[in-house]
Amino acid sequence: MKRIVFMGTPDFAVPSLKQLTEEDCEVVLVVTQPDRPKGRKRVLTSSPVKEEALKHGIPVYQPEKIKESYEEIFSYKPDLIVTAAFGQILPKELLDYPKYGCINVHASLLPELRGGAPIHYAIQQGKAETGVTIMYMVEKLDAGDMLLQRSVPITMEDHVGTMHDKLAVLGAEMVHAILPDIFANSVKPIQQDETQVTFAPTIKREQEVIDWNRSNWEVFNHIRGMHPWPVAFTTYQDKPFKIWWSELLEQKYEGEPGQIAACEQDGIVVICAENTAVKLTQVQPAGKKQMTAADFLRGVGKEMQAGERLGQNEEV
Repeated sequence: MKRIVFMGTPDFAVPSLKQLTEEDCEVVLVVTQPDRPKGRKRVLTSSPVKEEALKHGIPVYQPEKIKESYEEIFSYKPDLIVTAAFGQILPKELLDYPKYGCINVHASLLPELRGGAPIHYAIQQGKAETGVTIMYMVEKLDAGDMLLQRSVPITMEDHVGTMHDKLAVLGAEMVHAILPDIFANSVKPIQQDETQVTFAPTIKREQEVIDWNRSNWEVFNHIRGMHPWPVAFTTYQDKPFKIWWSELLEQKYEGEPGQIAACEQDGIVVICAENTAVKLTQVQPAGKKQMTAADFLRGVGKEMQAGERLGQNEEV
């Protein structure tokens, strides 16, 4: 029976690990990030992949930096290493060890969107589809030859959360599909076109800010490209004002970008570039929980009125 080492950390990687436990092979070790403090009480918490591994009685190894602590993996004599959202580039000595190589499950249609936040960028860029690529790993970020690629449409109702779940399941299905070919040495790797490479680096705090000088289509995609994490925000009365969801509006409004055009029963109409607009429907004022814009306008936001501006102080 083939011996597999699985490497991953967040929820995205769990379906792929589950799938491997159902294949005609043995997952001999799971490598994941160390337990981290989480929540207000800073409780030491295991990664979702570690929790799944323990359910199956699989040994877990948690090095802080894989480049400095990989020798332990050799003792498990893996025939193949499978990674999904592991977040670190493997050293050459480890890449060269398994007989069948090291493969990665990546949530984009490579060579587009290499990096740690491909789902966020796919939605923010207004793409009609994204997908999953399984490729061989090399000593360069998501740059290895591709083995299998499948796409999924992005609908107007989709956001990071829905696409994450769809792609995680698709990735597991693709692991199941590609394993027999890998072990039969019948895969036909395809080199990535370096002229088409784009990147999707981890989202920084400053990227969460809504730029009202962009079109309503871009603002709409920005908001759903941050939903449900890390959540886009603007400012209202010099305090952070998170925007969880919005709707695209066809009507044009006179006013400056960021200006509130109307406070309606079901949302807050905000002007974007070229007199376009979005309606904010799920918001979270500073110090409060997420709520509908309607509840906000009936409660803590009852003084909000047309003509006020959002996003005038992005330094908060």
